[in-house]
Parts: sequence; C-alpha cells; structure tokens
Amino acid sequence: MDSRMALPMVYGGPGRYVQGPGELSRQGRYLSWLGCAAYVLFDQGTEDRLCRQIVDGFLDEDLSEPFFKIYNGPCTEDAVVEMAKEARAEYCDMVVGIGGGKMLDIAKAVAFYAELPLCVCPTAASMDGPCSAISVLYHEDGSFDRYLMLEKNPDLVVVDTNVVAAAPLRMTVAGMGDALATYFEARSCAAAHGANEHGGAPGHLALVAARACYDTLMECGVAAKRDLKKGRTSPAVERLIECNILLSGVGFESGGLALAHAIANGLTILPECKAMHGEAVAFGLVVQLRLERAPELDQVLEFCQRVGLPTTLAELGLGEISDTDLMSVADAVFRNERNMANEQAKVTRQKLVQLMCEA
Repeated sequence: MDSRMALPMVYGGPGRYVQGPGELSRQGRYLSWLGCAAYVLFDQGTEDRLCRQIVDGFLDEDLSEPFFKIYNGPCTEDAVVEMAKEARAEYCDMVVGIGGGKMLDIAKAVAFYAELPLCVCPTAASMDGPCSAISVLYHEDGSFDRYLMLEKNPDLVVVDTNVVAAAPLRMTVAGMGDALATYFEARSCAAAHGANEHGGAPGHLALVAARACYDTLMECGVAAKRDLKKGRTSPAVERLIECNILLSGVGFESGGLALAHAIANGLTILPECKAMHGEAVAFGLVVQLRLERAPELDQVLEFCQRVGLPTTLAELGLGEISDTDLMSVADAVFRNERNMANEQAKVTRQKLVQLMCEA
C-alpha cells in the first residue's frame, strides 16, 4: 500500500480573518490582541498610496509607537533574517506586513525568524498567499528559491476592500488565475493520495473551500471585473476578494498544489517572463487540464479569455522561447518534487514541453 495513504488529514488557516471597507484604518482594534509594539513592513509604493490609512491604523490607546520599515528588495532568506534581527533589537512584539504578495511573504518570513505574532494586510487580491503558512523565497536575481514552511498561519489577516478594489485591475485578475487553479490542484492531490502544504492529506473542508473558488469565479468573476473597471465595490467584488484571498488560501494550503504551480515556479527561471504569479498559474492550469484531459478545460479557457488571463506562451510574452529554454523550464518544474508528487496524471519532460507549446 502506498505510504501516503496513511497520512492524517491536516487543515490550517489564519487565526482571525477580517474583511470590509475601511478596515486598514481600524486595524489597531485587532492588533491589540497580538501585542503593543509592532514592526511594520511595507514598500515605498504602499507608503505613497496609503500613508494616512496606515498611520490611522495604529491610533489605538493600547499600542505603542510602531517601528516602520520600508523595504523594496526581493524576498531572500538573507534579507528576512536581517529584518528579524532588527525587529528583536527594536523590542517589537509583533510583525505587521502591509502590501502585495511579495511584501506579505517577507513579513511572514520575518515573523517566523523573529518568533513573533503576525498580522498581514494585503493591499491587492493578486494571489492566495496572505492566509497561508508558506513564504516563497527567491534568489537575488528573482528566480524561485524554495518554499519556507512556517510553523503556523498568520494570527490575523485584515483586508480593506476599498484598498484592494483600488489596486491595479491586472493584479486582481492575476489573483483570479491563482484561485482558478485551487480546485483542480486540490482534486489532483486527493486523487494522487498526495500531501497538502501542511504535510497531511486534504480533508473534505479543504476540498469544499477549493471547489468554492471555482464556483465563485464562474458565478462572479466576470461581473466583478466589470464592476472594478467602473470603480464600484459591489457584492460581486466583495465575494471575489474573499475568493482570491481566503477561500483560495485555505483551499491551496490544506488541499495541496500540483502541476499548475510547479509550472508557474518553473517559469521564474526565464528573465524574459514578466508574468505575475497568478497569470503564470493560469497558464500552468491549462497545461495541467490538457494533461489530465479534464472535462472543465473548455470552460476554463472561456473564462480566461473573458477576464484576460493568459493561456498560451505567446500571451505570457514567451512566443519566441527556444526549445532549449523550454526544456530548462521543464527541468525546473520537475525539481519542484513536492508539487509534482501531487499530480495524478504522469508526465515526462518531453511531454510537458509539448503541452506547454500546445496550450
């Protein structure tokens, strides 16, 4: 019997999730649960756009003056270890990350190395990482390094839907791509008797959350994009933000990742690939569904076309990629052994290159 059959079911999620308009300016009421002296991480763009809301968020009588850290570099292990030392040296008792996916990965890693409670405040719904106990580390050149598996999920996630809705539309659409793959990767992981991101078997709750991502996108995705283009924070937008951040975050982590994410990570070795993470995942999902001969392929392709997610190498800006580079991507995909072990359909490097060209 396959030893993976004996894995216990493991589910994880954030300690508390708060979503609503204006919550970034009111986060102090929640942060007081974690401590009183915050090490607050964000980048220059976030400060330029949200300085007032960030400052207002710490106007709570139970909070000390925070230590603000602006960081614009990559999420490397050396960088986050140094910031963890700084947080401890400044006598901070919690870490707060405000920004996009990279900044939240940085904050999660800093909290891990500093052994401090963590609050994350995503400013875009561009990916499903805010709720997870995973930080993606990169090399200095921007290529994928490894997943840093954290001991716990964020203690607190605060989502200001006004802020998220005002983010560039491409970022939210990329988040749809990340969320779109959640159900299919979790389904593959379960079929392969694989391990989720907590090292356990995906349980029913995780699969329900993963399936809810797909159903929500099919029901609300196109309408939400239309409303966002008009500057409206509608019920469809609220549901989409919850889908991209919470449902997909719980669904991927407790459900498991497979080929779609392995391809997205593999593409990072190409300097000419300028796709956002969720865009690369959408492409990877199309490849995965072709490999699996999934009946949902046509519906997924139609959805991607309607919202503007790439499904071909050309749409990723890689139409002129060489066969040598494609094989290098395939090699990188297969090095992602954790995800590939969860892919129910077996594939060779040569077949993978063929599928990527067909997609």
